[in-house]
Parts: sequence; structure tokens; C-alpha cells
Amino acid sequence: MSDKKVTLTTHYDDKETSVDLAVLFPTLGRPVVDVRTITSQTGLFTHDPAFTATSSCESKITFIDGNEGQLLYRGYPIEQLAEKSNFLDVAYLLLFGETPSASERETYRQEIEDYSLINESLKTFFEGFHYDAHPMAMLMGVVGSLSAFYPDALNIRDADTRRKTALRLVAKMPVISAAIYKHSIGEPFVYPNPKLGYTENFLNMMFSRPNQDYEIDPLAARALDVLFILHADHEQNASTSTVRLAGSTGTNPYAAIAAGIASLWGPAHGGANEAVLKMLDDIGDISQVDKYIAKAKDKNDPFRLMGFGHRVYRNFDPRATIIRKLCHEVLAKYGSDPRLDLAIKLEEIALKDDYFIERKLYPNVDFYSGIIYSALNIPVNMFTVMFAIARTAGWVAHWNELVTTDHKIGRPRQLYTGLTQRNFK
Repeated sequence: MSDKKVTLTTHYDDKETSVDLAVLFPTLGRPVVDVRTITSQTGLFTHDPAFTATSSCESKITFIDGNEGQLLYRGYPIEQLAEKSNFLDVAYLLLFGETPSASERETYRQEIEDYSLINESLKTFFEGFHYDAHPMAMLMGVVGSLSAFYPDALNIRDADTRRKTALRLVAKMPVISAAIYKHSIGEPFVYPNPKLGYTENFLNMMFSRPNQDYEIDPLAARALDVLFILHADHEQNASTSTVRLAGSTGTNPYAAIAAGIASLWGPAHGGANEAVLKMLDDIGDISQVDKYIAKAKDKNDPFRLMGFGHRVYRNFDPRATIIRKLCHEVLAKYGSDPRLDLAIKLEEIALKDDYFIERKLYPNVDFYSGIIYSALNIPVNMFTVMFAIARTAGWVAHWNELVTTDHKIGRPRQLYTGLTQRNFK
């Protein structure tokens, strides 16, 4: 908080009104103007479609500096966490503010193991979905149904209940996701193995079969772990804002997370890495790359290069910088897909071409994550589910932060441009 103010002078209804608005200073980032008193003092609302210039909440979880290409979780640079930590510890950091001590880690890991099992009656729930239903539709439905299994989660005032809710979601999300995949291919569900780590367990539940052994590749497990860290949170994006808005009503937290999944499903949000693979399929062959680069530069051509540039970052996406090296390691081992050769060629051009450099159109995390998932034989329609597994940690952290602070139910205003009042005859 600060005693600094800005003065806004309005001319409205034949009168002039001067309003002093407080300037709030964050620990990092740009100051914000507190406009909460504008309506009471002037009778006017502010108008900010898509909330691109609006601070919707106060948060201590994640900080992004788009100009500098900086991403911090609880103050820690994403580069350090990806190199030195693991996803489960990063999830703990997001949820509770600090990385776990040795004793806390042991208790936490045991809780994750205990909560990873899903209710057996959920098997019949899966049977209600057609085999080719979109995995995100199934994920949204199954996670939402957890509200019926855990009605106690509505007791959001109780710290122990909130902790159980948070850890249940982090623990169950990969189990539910793997079960969705198994349902889609008609194979039996695989139970979590307490001897395996988080990403190793997920790979085992995805790809092991009762009639054959499955060997978990450490490189694949590490690649997924890093991707989960990079996708764990990203400040007030669309899906996180959705979780916060739903959570502000006091709804069951599982329902709030299901709402976040619905938001993430949109192709402009979590579906971006799917779009990268579709683009590579459209290009088809390395011989066509120059043609499509020219199309991308033509403002009158509807073709767009997917996986380049970012809404927030005006520099290189720091997550892409991290995953690029790992992506090439994965490709060196698994790269037999022609799409992967195409991706390397596009990356090479984008990093050297003045058109892309001037416009800051660097490959982003979606560009590399889709390639890695493809190399690891994860189906394209499961890509957004992978995103949801990781982002659950951030969603729950934001939900917990919201319900443990003084908040009001979210209620945006609108600029009405419809018909004026008229009489019905």
C-alpha cells in the first residue's frame, strides 16, 4: 500500500468530478491504480474487455515479467526449479509457500500415495463415456464428480480439509488421466504403484499392460517432470481466473477445478500444443517450409505459425528456453516422426529470420511440449490433459489463497449496447 495517488477528472452529466485514486505498489512488477471507489464517487464503471489492463486480485504465488522473460514461483526462478527440484516439491511450494523439509517431504509423499487411489465406483462412471469421447470432456466430468465423493470439501474454513482437498487433487489427477486413456483404447485400468515416483507412475499407468512388462525410461520421466514444473502455474491466466471466480462463490473446490478444466480445454489456452502438431501436419514436408514461412509473413494469408510468440512474454518464453535442450535430447532418442524434423527446421528459421526476431516470435513452451509428447507416444488428444495434470497444482494453490483471504463473490460489470426499453404487444 502507498500514500501515492493519481487524480482522475471526469466530465459527465454536465458536471466535473475529480477523484483521487490510490496507487498500489507490488513487491515486483508494475504499480496498479485502485479503481474500486470510482463508481461510488462518479457513478461510472471502468471498461476493460478481457481484463488485459486489470489487476483482478492480490496474490503471493507467481510473478511474471513479460518484458524480461521472467517467471517466479514463490520468488524462485523457474530455471532453478526445473534444474534442481521436481514436480511434487514444486507443487508443495505453490500450495504451502516453501519447499518441504525432509520430515515434511516424507509425510507429504505418504499423503500423495494414500490419496492417489480413486473410488472403485468411478469405474462405472467411465463406462458411461463412449470410447472416443474427448479426454478433456471425460476429465471435466470425472473431476466434477469428485464433489459427490467428497462433500466435506465444502468445509473450506477448516485447514485440514483444505489440505486434504489440495493433495487429493494433485494425487488423483494423473490416475484419472491415465484411466481416461486406458478407457479410450479399451485396456484395463492400471493402479498406481507406491514404489514409483509421480511421473514414473503416470507413465506406468498409461503404457503398462497385464500381459507384458513395461520399462520406464528415466529420460521420458524426467522430460515429463520438467514439463509439469513449467506448466504448474502461470499467474492469472484464463483457467486460473476461472477457478478463482468459481471459488469465490463458495462452491465445492472439485467443481471449481472442473470449471478450470473446461476453460483450459479451449484451443486458445490449453489446446495450443495440439495446434502445433496440426500445423506440422498441414505443412507436411520440409520442402514446404519456405512456402509456409512466406504465408506466415503475409498479413492477408490466414495461415499462422502455431507455438511462436506469447500473449504475456515480449521476450523469449523462459519455459521454452528450459525445455528446448530437453526437447532435443528426447528427439535424439525418439525422433523418427517426420513432424519432428519439420519442427527443428521451423525453429532454426525462426531463431535467425529478422521478421521473427523483430516481432519477438520465438518458439514458446507449447511448441516444444507438443513435440515431446508426440515423441513419447502420448496421443494428441491427451496433450491438454497433460497440461491439466500439471496446472492442478497452481489451480489449487490459487483456490486456497482465495478462500483463506477476505474476498467477495466475483461480479464483473458490462457495457450494455442492446435495445433500450420497449413495450411488448
